[in-house]
Amino acid sequence: MWDDDDDDEAGWDEDDEFDARKEHEKIYKHPLMKKAKDIFALTRALVGSLDEARRELYGNIMMEDAMVMSAKFAGAESISDYVLKMEKAVIMKVHAKSLNSMTYQLAMEETHAEEHLELLREAIEEFRVLFIKWIKGFDPNEKFDDGWGIFTD
Repeated sequence: MWDDDDDDEAGWDEDDEFDARKEHEKIYKHPLMKKAKDIFALTRALVGSLDEARRELYGNIMMEDAMVMSAKFAGAESISDYVLKMEKAVIMKVHAKSLNSMTYQLAMEETHAEEHLELLREAIEEFRVLFIKWIKGFDPNEKFDDGWGIFTD
C-alpha cells in the first residue's frame, strides 16, 4: 500500500530542512514578541487587580487583546506570504489599539492609579514603534492572492 521504496532525494537540500528550535528562537527572541509578552504580563496584573464586576466586564477583552498580539506575531513571523503577514499585522494593530483604549476606560472609572495604566500605555507605544519597523521588512513581492483582494494591488 505504501511505497517506501522512493529513495529519490533528488532536489532535496539539507539546508531546506525545517529547524523548529531555530524558528522558535527567531520568533520568541524578536523584540516585538518580547514587548508583546511584557504587555501580556502588565495586562494580567491590571486585570488581576480589578474588582469582580469589572474583571468580568473588561478582563476577558483585555486578556484576549494582549494574547492575540503575540499569537498573531508568531503566526506572521513564521510565514513569508505578504498578504497573510499584513492580515495578521492588521489584527495585531486592532488589538493593541483596543487594549490601549481600555486603559482610558479604566482611568475614567478610577480603577487604578494613573501610573499603572500609563505603564501599559507606554508598553503599547513601544510595541507600536517596533511594529512599524517590523512591517517595513515585509517583502511585497512575496505574495499570493488568497481570493479576497486585500493587499494584492
